[in-house]
Amino acid sequence: MNRREFLKRSSFTAAAGMLASHGVSLARAQDSQTYYMVSFLSGISFWKDAFRGMQDAAEYLGVEAIYQGEEEYDVTGEVRVLEEVIGTEPDGVVVTVIQADALQPTIDAAIDSGLPVVTFDSDSPLSKRHSFLGTGNYFAGVIAARYVGPLVQSGKAAVVTVPTQNNLAQRTQGFLDTLAAEYPDVVSGDAFIVDNQNTSEAAASGLAALLQAEPDIAGVFSSNAQAAIGAAQAIREAGLSDQIHHIGFDFDAGTLDLIDSGELGATLAQGTWQMGFWGLLFAYIVRNQNIKSVEDYVGAGISPLPPNVDTGVVVINQENSQFWRPLTEL
Repeated sequence: MNRREFLKRSSFTAAAGMLASHGVSLARAQDSQTYYMVSFLSGISFWKDAFRGMQDAAEYLGVEAIYQGEEEYDVTGEVRVLEEVIGTEPDGVVVTVIQADALQPTIDAAIDSGLPVVTFDSDSPLSKRHSFLGTGNYFAGVIAARYVGPLVQSGKAAVVTVPTQNNLAQRTQGFLDTLAAEYPDVVSGDAFIVDNQNTSEAAASGLAALLQAEPDIAGVFSSNAQAAIGAAQAIREAGLSDQIHHIGFDFDAGTLDLIDSGELGATLAQGTWQMGFWGLLFAYIVRNQNIKSVEDYVGAGISPLPPNVDTGVVVINQENSQFWRPLTEL
């Protein structure tokens, strides 16, 4: 068994062991059941670890897990994919939401038809989805600010993000609010926000332009992996790698390389495996009516699941980056 497989089995065994300690044995579905994970930008490595968690849960439950997504950052495209998946009449869907309002009608229609829907990573909070599992994005921005603030102390701090994407907007707001409240000598705000359009190229060009216009920038928060890679390139090409304190979000092989080379101080890793594992468990529980909170949760008009579950973040730096290396091989 190689290290990657060992880590995968260890994660699964730990979750199964925890459940077993509460008197719950490995489940097996009574009939053939199929659950889908739906995403956008379906080829990026971030979703692989989430689907790995979903596959581990599928093994635990004795069901099938299938991954389906829109390849581009395309709102209409993800709506279409979700509708197509729903059309196959699956037993449940775990979906990350590219835009809250755009996917709400499809999610609501699915719930009304009796299909369990759980959102993860990026939510549609006003929809009828049963539960959302993901990073507490605002608080993650707080952690990023508490990393950058003490290092910058005074000067300006920029954010490289996608302002229209709900989860990234929450990270940005947590970052800005915390700097203003706890590090008042650090200047930041809307004038120092770069739209990276979910590409490293836009991050590099956008931050390069901002660094020329604002030479006092001493800190940067990149709110996704593509932003971190592009921003690190802009900082390096400006000859400022040893002067600008940079924290990213998410991780891949490129991000870890930047940390190990010292071009990125740290990054925040999300609980992606947990999103997939518990997301499928939640959908399965609803599908198989394993709800005991009240006799009839539908009639009572309540959610059968916790409405929001924070799967947390951890700080990756040079001291612990090796522990995430096997996951980039998935």
